[in-house]
Amino acid sequence: MRVLLFANTAWYLYNFRYAQILALQAEGYEVLLLSPPDSYGEELTRLGLDWRAAPMQRLSVNPWRELRLLTWLIGFIRSEQIGLVHGFTIKSALYGSLAARLAGDRPRVSAVAGLGYVFTSPSVKARLLRPLVSGLFRVALGGRKSRLIIQNGDDAAVFEEARLIDKRHIRLIKGSGVDLDRFTPPSGEPARPPFRVLLPARLLWDKGVGELVEAAQLLRARGAAVEVVLAGEPDPGNPAAVPKDAIHRWQDEGLIQWPGKVDDTPALFRSVHAVVLPSYREGLPKSLIEAAGCARPLITTNVPGCREVVTDGVDGLLVAPRDASALADAIERLSADPILCQRLGGAARRKAQAEFDERIVIERTMAVYQELKS
Repeated sequence: MRVLLFANTAWYLYNFRYAQILALQAEGYEVLLLSPPDSYGEELTRLGLDWRAAPMQRLSVNPWRELRLLTWLIGFIRSEQIGLVHGFTIKSALYGSLAARLAGDRPRVSAVAGLGYVFTSPSVKARLLRPLVSGLFRVALGGRKSRLIIQNGDDAAVFEEARLIDKRHIRLIKGSGVDLDRFTPPSGEPARPPFRVLLPARLLWDKGVGELVEAAQLLRARGAAVEVVLAGEPDPGNPAAVPKDAIHRWQDEGLIQWPGKVDDTPALFRSVHAVVLPSYREGLPKSLIEAAGCARPLITTNVPGCREVVTDGVDGLLVAPRDASALADAIERLSADPILCQRLGGAARRKAQAEFDERIVIERTMAVYQELKS
């Protein structure tokens, strides 16, 4: 069978689905990769994978451009004789599934890692688009040859209650998996002080970047010996991207350190004392699982997706979303208690091994493919 993996960036395919690609090839599937062009498309090609560029603009709402994209996808699926389409993230999952249905009702898997901008943003644009996107999802996800993979129970409930898909066709698979042979604990703890806390993410407001900077200000006022590190870049294709001039200003003020995008993430996690993600909502945050693999204590918000990874007081600390003061309190609590850090980090590693290892995720994804082949 020829399988098409379709995402809104080649970066996503490279960073989140490479192990799945190799596993599919090992099982005898012929894998095609599709995304809008970016630098990671060339990297996928260099690795010997069959990557193609899609004429897709992530933020476009131009109806004629979107219709042309859908028409192009239908033709591509037919001409490449695709047997199954697996789309990732809201737009790619929607268009991939819709095109697969219109190209002869082919088997299709829609993997939605969080509800995305259209479903979660309070902006006028998002609220206007929501009924249209919901209607398209009902068409795209309909039929017995469709499966929807959701990463947390809260998002599954939203799709079910909105009647976007037959609940019998929803599959809960926690995340995209992490290679826990690569993300391992350090041989020794980082030197103290200062206590170093890391936010590893695309630099978007809804990742809680603003709250973390405000928490850094509060900690400075309290005289706490804490360094805050932001590792990642703003996403220019996302309306919630943090402006670079704001990041530079915070850096100049000494509130944060900003190394930008860091390729050696295991080494990055091992170089800090704790990892924080004060997000407003997630599918299932891979960065927290990677940090858990490195036995870092976690601080995150009590919101869908994040609370799937962290149990408060067991393997990390949960705080209320959009609450910089609570976030500062949690960071200060860990900075003052190395024994608590060690206990939470060890528990986080054990939970990652039991629930989030990439081998578990790949096995469950393969089972969904087998459902559609039978």
